[in-house]
Amino acid sequence: MTSSHGILGQSRALKALGCALASGHVHHAWIFHGPAGVGKFRTAEEFARILLDPAATAANRASFQAPRGTACARLIDAGTHPDFHVIRKELAAISESRELRDRKQLNIPLELLRERMLGGVSSSGRQHESGVFRTASLGHGKVFIIDEAELLDPDGQNAMLKTLEEPPSGTTIILVTQHEDRLLPTIRSRCQRVAFGPLGAEEMLQWWQAEGPPLADADRAFVDAFAEGSPGMATRAAQHGIAAWNAELSPLFDALEGGRFPAGVSDRMAEIADEFAKAIVDADDSASKEAANRLAVRLIAQLLGMRVRRALATAAASDNSDALERWVNAGDVLTEFEQHVRSSVNLKHAFGNLVAQWADRVAPQKPSAGAGRGH
Repeated sequence: MTSSHGILGQSRALKALGCALASGHVHHAWIFHGPAGVGKFRTAEEFARILLDPAATAANRASFQAPRGTACARLIDAGTHPDFHVIRKELAAISESRELRDRKQLNIPLELLRERMLGGVSSSGRQHESGVFRTASLGHGKVFIIDEAELLDPDGQNAMLKTLEEPPSGTTIILVTQHEDRLLPTIRSRCQRVAFGPLGAEEMLQWWQAEGPPLADADRAFVDAFAEGSPGMATRAAQHGIAAWNAELSPLFDALEGGRFPAGVSDRMAEIADEFAKAIVDADDSASKEAANRLAVRLIAQLLGMRVRRALATAAASDNSDALERWVNAGDVLTEFEQHVRSSVNLKHAFGNLVAQWADRVAPQKPSAGAGRGH
């Protein structure tokens, strides 16, 4: 299903939201959850446009297509609508608080929520007005979208509970997340949940034809496989040359899996992550180098995950139990690697451990000395 405003697929999600709008009884708190880059935020914005625009008709609500060209739409397009609020970790870079500005943008802290949404007294003693409880400036409700809501710290999530349970009339809160499991059960229980999934092959083809970046056929085939039904991921992979990462790293991992240990594998992976992060920061003054490093790590992990899935499929097709065990081990190594990075382990150390574990647990085991000899 495609809306005229670019939401591809997600027919179940759009139908559920269209029905809620048509009913006239829209719940006040929502979780839009699913993989990165599949349209969750775009859908949240369209939902907000319909809720906030007094020109929205029953047909707009039923079809889940907000009007364009209205006064409300122009304000949202310009980023100046006083009742439409998007909260992201990057807002810390322009905070009134020096402490927030100096933070690494690895989460959405309570202080940022106080400043942008909840109000209250910050740790520095500054009093913030509650945006949630402020009267709507244009008199047609307020919408707050929290992007990457899984980055809300525990204090922030706990502070939101009362607001999610009893928000003021006309206020809608949407948590957009690709890791719903990192939200507290008490957060999840207060929200209506809408699931988003990866796009199918036909929908991805539509996206490539309408919005996809121009790529050589081989690179496009690789990026399409890497993206796994995520237009957002495909865009990022094309923009940052993930196909080139694959071309460079694949022979190095071939060697590791063959029992050889090429020099400098972990150092090169750390360099790739650093080059990626530097490009992100150079392109956006408000971006955080640490957050960009984390994103690079996720992309490298996804690249290796693609390798693991292909190898598992090959091993299963050939009924090779030894290879299956080794590639299951590879999946475990990747999981441990991502856990290390989330625990703020030094990236070079994390890459070094990944390579060492890959060589130890994925390469075929050599027979021990004397194995098979009679005594």
